[in-house]
Formats: sequence, C-alpha cells, structure tokens
Amino acid sequence: MKSFLRSLTIPVCQSKWYVDLLFAIPRFVGGMLLAIDFGASKFGMPWSSAENELGLFEVAAWFPEDVAKFGGIFALAPTFFAWLGGASEAIGGIFLAAGLQTRVASFLVMCTMLVAIFFQKWGDGTWGMLPAMGFLWLAIYNLGLGSGRFGLDYLISKRWSK
Repeated sequence: MKSFLRSLTIPVCQSKWYVDLLFAIPRFVGGMLLAIDFGASKFGMPWSSAENELGLFEVAAWFPEDVAKFGGIFALAPTFFAWLGGASEAIGGIFLAAGLQTRVASFLVMCTMLVAIFFQKWGDGTWGMLPAMGFLWLAIYNLGLGSGRFGLDYLISKRWSK
C-alpha cells in the first residue's frame, strides 16, 4: 500500500528540462483557470468575488439546486455533491497548478468534469461542453504524466528518494 501511495507522487520527467516546462504550462494555466474562474464562482475561496457572498468553503445557493436536477444519487444529497464539485474545481485546480498530488487532483477533476459533461452540459452541444471537455482532457493528460519536474510532486519525490 505504501508503494502505491508513493507512486502517486512520482512524476514522469522528460529528458530535456524545457520539454517539462512546456508540459507544465497547460497544467499551471488550466489549474489556475479552474480554481479562480470556475471553482470560486461555486465555492467560497479567499479570492471569490464579493457579489457571490460566499464564506470560506461555502457552496453557492444555486449550485445544490442545479445538482439536485441531475437526479439519482445526486438528488439524495445535493449539497454534499455540490460541495465535492466545488472543492474539486477550486482546491483541485490549485493542486494542479502547483503540481501537488497531481494525479489525485487530476482524478477528482476528471470525475467532476465527466459529471458536468454528462449531467449538466450534454444538451448544450459541443460548444456548451467545451470548457468541461477541456478540463477533462487536461486532467487525463496530467493523470498519466504527473507534475513533471516543475511541480511540488517532483520536489517531494526527490526528497523521499534520499
């Protein structure tokens, strides 16, 4: 079990440093967009806008209502699933940008984006699904690669290997 948990933080590094830098740019930009723009509108973070009137880690009032419309298990605990979705976008976006627990954060973001695509955006056509699809592909990409050498996972794995 310990080796499995350790493998979650070991990033795939390319032979040239500038290739890792090139891979880090979409991870950082996508993570920041996810956290600042998408997550903060649904979930209270220090940078959430004042017009949202959200306290720290508070879910926007409209979001559980939206989640309850998905039906099934989502209708049983809409506030819980709204909180999970908001946390995945806000906190997971920060973790992606920092390259911290990149694979775990990518998995959670991937699950959130799949729910958003199939339960919320499906009838909106391709253009309506595009933001969620973009974050989904970013999460799949980082699930496989990890943070590379330009992330906190790399620094942590180097520290553990000594």
